[in-house]
Amino acid sequence: MRNDRQNTKPAILFLCLGNICRSPLAEGAARAAFARAGIDVTLDSAGTGDWHVGHPPDRRAQAEARRRGVDISGLRARQLSPGDFCRFDLILAADESNLRDARAIRPADATAELGLMLDLLPGRRGQGVTDPYYGKDDGFASTWDDVDAIASALVARFSPSG
Repeated sequence: MRNDRQNTKPAILFLCLGNICRSPLAEGAARAAFARAGIDVTLDSAGTGDWHVGHPPDRRAQAEARRRGVDISGLRARQLSPGDFCRFDLILAADESNLRDARAIRPADATAELGLMLDLLPGRRGQGVTDPYYGKDDGFASTWDDVDAIASALVARFSPSG
């Protein structure tokens, strides 16, 4: 974690393209996982694009999260900002394209660690979380499986015993 945040709770931002599918699912899975573990963290999600700012997650993403016992209906899309690179310890992009876009706006004084979500999982380094937006509804289940595994890896990383 960053030096100026060592005495505060970890802050993690999940990033995808429009902030209506992958990143809100990741935020929801992480909220549930950290709550189960009793670890206090700051979690948020954002998109590199601005098309959906202010909108709730895709209805299919909400349905999949609900099916897994997590309510993401109150989340609202927002766009990544340069200030996020100092507000968060860790910014995790869903894929290489989002990572590249984040690097393009990363300010010189950025303190956040920046990487890919799936880099946290053994054997998945460099891979992107599949974007289910243009696919069938069942694609959201696969995306949830990935972000749930990512959430578990984050809990292990930030666990006081870890």
